[in-house]
Amino acid sequence: MADAIAAHYHPRFAGDTLPQGAVACAVALADKLDTLVGIYGIGLVPTGDKDPFGLRRHALGVLRILIETPLALPLDTLLQLSKDSFTAEKLSGNIVADVHGFMLERLRGYLRERDFSPDEIESVVCQNPTRIDLVIPRLDAVCAFRKLPEAAALAAANKRIQNILKKTATVDAEIQPGLLQEDAERSLYEVVQRIAPQVEAGMQKQDYTAMLTLLASARTVVDEFFDRVMVMAEDPAVRGNRLALLKRLGDLMNQVADISKLAG
Repeated sequence: MADAIAAHYHPRFAGDTLPQGAVACAVALADKLDTLVGIYGIGLVPTGDKDPFGLRRHALGVLRILIETPLALPLDTLLQLSKDSFTAEKLSGNIVADVHGFMLERLRGYLRERDFSPDEIESVVCQNPTRIDLVIPRLDAVCAFRKLPEAAALAAANKRIQNILKKTATVDAEIQPGLLQEDAERSLYEVVQRIAPQVEAGMQKQDYTAMLTLLASARTVVDEFFDRVMVMAEDPAVRGNRLALLKRLGDLMNQVADISKLAG
């Protein structure tokens, strides 16, 4: 118990050791999260160089414990548990989301020090991850993916898909095979149907590199779709079906990371 009490203050500074063992980690996380949620929640947010309560240090400590131990604990759940320990009227209503965002900014800095590039970091962190222990494995997969010859073309296609979908108020959830008119869109639909179960299985196994490699195999079919198919067709049913197909493809592409963030 004495060792856990002593260790729960760690890490005290950059590069310091982490608490060792379940009890020490539990106490360290509870203390740091309590400070973050409580102090941030009453509006004492760090500004510029001013951080009198060391909230940036506490945030980095939590992140390092989750990543380097590692611990499979969702950050949003931890923040909610900490919030629930306070009287409701004492804290701002959006405190969980606010502190989560604050911690993700610290995460960006931490990952830069681990030599990941800014675009690689953004591809993962922009998705607001809660399983912080899985961030490094996802980034490792992104780094492996971008070395593939298909990576740049798929990143560009992903960006194009997102730009198209942003201009559309609603997109049908279901793809209607009977509305597929062009060979290129039928081929894309068949590829999506084939790889979707494998992508989902990869997510369950946390085999992120294999998932992105699998998506790279679809590059030729994706290119052919954009070369030969007019997405915004005049017929509303055909147009909606093509948008649904692109949304499904985009969802598969972005399971691990938003690859549209990768620079060419």
